[in-house]
Amino acid sequence: SICCLDRLEISLSRRGWGSKLKFSAGLSVLLAALMGLLVLATVLGNALVILAFVVDRSLRTQGNFFFLNLALADLLVGGFCIPLYIPYVLTGEWKFGKGLCKLWLVVDYLVCTASVFNIVLISFDRFISVTKAVSYRAQKGMTRNAVLKMIIVWIAAFLLYGPAIISWEYIAQKTILPEGECYAEFFYNWYFLMIASTIEFFTPFISVTYFNLSIYINIKKRTPMRNENLAPGQEDCETSFQGKKREHVIFFVKPTARQRDKKRRASSLSPTRPCGSSMANRVRLSRDKRVAKSLAIIVCVFGLCWAPYTLLMIIRAACHGQCVHHSLYETSFWLLWLNSAINPVLYPLCHMSFRKAFIKLLCPGKAKIHPHIFM
Repeated sequence: SICCLDRLEISLSRRGWGSKLKFSAGLSVLLAALMGLLVLATVLGNALVILAFVVDRSLRTQGNFFFLNLALADLLVGGFCIPLYIPYVLTGEWKFGKGLCKLWLVVDYLVCTASVFNIVLISFDRFISVTKAVSYRAQKGMTRNAVLKMIIVWIAAFLLYGPAIISWEYIAQKTILPEGECYAEFFYNWYFLMIASTIEFFTPFISVTYFNLSIYINIKKRTPMRNENLAPGQEDCETSFQGKKREHVIFFVKPTARQRDKKRRASSLSPTRPCGSSMANRVRLSRDKRVAKSLAIIVCVFGLCWAPYTLLMIIRAACHGQCVHHSLYETSFWLLWLNSAINPVLYPLCHMSFRKAFIKLLCPGKAKIHPHIFM
């Protein structure tokens, strides 16, 4: 039985277990290919976000700076953290030395935590833009504040785990790290992990959920009943606007001199300011609905990717690794890393400005053929 236990011995890793059982050649190739694809998708996707931000000046708004910060964190996940873990999980042994192990742990915890804090920052920025639109627009050009918040995110993310990773063994005056392994010294400290998880996941998730619900309630209160309180024969501003848009944008009909004269007389007789104000409110409401939708998607993806890992990490620490199967736990932190590959897909899906920038970079010919799309 001791022999069987030796064969089934499980080695610990930074986020889970790397099995000492040898994979078959075919399975090793398949796993390496899948991990390589994840690295490629994460690096290329986030590099595209950063490149779009650098090339397209229209993206350099206060809110989009936080997307840039998130892309930088996710790029490090794909470019540094995952590649070093691949040989570890396939061979079951850390072969890069203790110094690089420490660096890898610090960077991995840092970028994953920074990714979470950036999502909170993005959610808060969207919350302020909807609920306090006037004050938000007044600060729109103040990129210095945005950069300061970005720096604070990285400092806070480092302080949460970095000092503990670097100094834990010296404070405890012993190490629990066997030769050929690489994981944090607090791997089984339930109290520390519970406090850190509250800061890293539970508090951020509750916060972004609150921001999302507040935006939804705000939009619900502002949503008008269409054509409500219109006088007989009065045309709805949105209908009028859409009719003009169809006339000039879709069909590109150039009005005759008689039509232009008729339009001038009509505009001089009708009160344009209320209609213009109503139309502006509708445009802002439509924008805020898109903001709420994009934020809801980001929050849901964040919760699905992070909740399994966080819960299993706490349970595993409490029972000293005896009640959570290693394959389940390892799957949970690969799901966590998957979040870094998914985030760049959410930008073009949820934000028209990023979608246009990506099309300009990836399909420049389309931008030349249909320039009105990018106006």
